Amino acid sequence: MVMGATHAVSGAVAGLLAAQVLPPEWGGPTSTAEVFTFAGVCAGAALLPDLDTTQSTVARSFGPASWILAKVVDEVSLWYYRLTRGRRDPKRNGGHRTLTHTALFAIAVSAGVSALIVAFGQPAIIGTLFLTLGLALRGLAGGWAKRYGWVGVTMVAGVLSALTWTWYPDEVGSRALGVAVGLGCAVHCLGDAITKEGVPFLAPLLPWGGRRWWELQLPSALSIRAGGPFERAILGPLLTLAAVGLALWALDGVPAAVSDALAQWQTRG
Repeated sequence: MVMGATHAVSGAVAGLLAAQVLPPEWGGPTSTAEVFTFAGVCAGAALLPDLDTTQSTVARSFGPASWILAKVVDEVSLWYYRLTRGRRDPKRNGGHRTLTHTALFAIAVSAGVSALIVAFGQPAIIGTLFLTLGLALRGLAGGWAKRYGWVGVTMVAGVLSALTWTWYPDEVGSRALGVAVGLGCAVHCLGDAITKEGVPFLAPLLPWGGRRWWELQLPSALSIRAGGPFERAILGPLLTLAAVGLALWALDGVPAAVSDALAQWQTRG
């Protein structure tokens, strides 16, 4: 699988980009702090699809609770695969890269988060922020997370969710957080699609050649090895630079300052 840090950074990039175009009536951020929170939720959600294996970053994020949940999701995913597989789909012994790695899952999780917030309000908002911001910490600050363990991640995630939930009134929060979580899940799948293993993003709704769980992937010459030299030396650093640049651009006053500087430069030229 693509490394957890790469998934998280790609989710942050997608969140920072989406924050620039998402209208306020759909939960679009209206301040720098909200932009960073939205991007953090997206970064954390970009780890969620790997909750179908106990070997993943997300499974280690909240100690025994997340490990047990990953075990359950693995079994449910395997059951769903066996229930829906086509006549030419191979038999499987595990559920990794099945149910949670589909567009159907991303849409369902997005809609589910929105529905929970509409139904339960503040507790659902805090719960969503706690989970996703905790995962973002685990993915983006891996060294820190390893040092302080799942207890440290859990404590800091609790503090962050308590500090940020007031920015999301029920109606706005249901849209903003739903969009951020769904986007993060989709970005995860697209990241896996560039690897040599591919990802069954359109399964099981679009059969192809007798298979329902065929993998969406690049041609072999263009695909990468998950966790390989290209990801570590090129893809990861490029995504990090993009995230830093977009984060700086999101700071209050930076776009205007850049525009003024360019205007002055053109005038002098």
